[in-house]
Amino acid sequence: MNDEYYMKMALREAQKAYDIGEVPVGAIVVWNDKVLARGHNQVELLKDATAHAEMIALTAAFSELGSKYLPEGTLYVTVEPCLMCCGALHWSKIGRIVYGARDDKNGYRRYVKENGDHSPMHVFHPKTKLNFGILAEECSQLMKDFFRERR
Repeated sequence: MNDEYYMKMALREAQKAYDIGEVPVGAIVVWNDKVLARGHNQVELLKDATAHAEMIALTAAFSELGSKYLPEGTLYVTVEPCLMCCGALHWSKIGRIVYGARDDKNGYRRYVKENGDHSPMHVFHPKTKLNFGILAEECSQLMKDFFRERR
């Protein structure tokens, strides 16, 4: 199992959000090659601005493990995390974050300073590894389709 395999699972979560009229973002937390938790956006359903896919998946993972930290966990999320989710991911001490599509409008990179090479500073826990662009086209297309239908 590799990053694409798990990102496809996150995409299935994003499709669930799409199907109920939520912004189609999906997330899963993997721990030792086991899917520990899943989440998709439920902001409208729960009338809760914090009900992002990442937050729901993190909360489920904490509950499943009985821990507030996820140092051996990997979060797969279809779209670049927002600043709020970055804070939660930072405090979770998650080991790795993998996201699909960039989000130039609402993603964390919009709000962080750049390094000398013009790349955004790492805002997650110092030990967290970051990877992006996994199935980026598929993740991005789902978002485009969603917003095109609503305009």
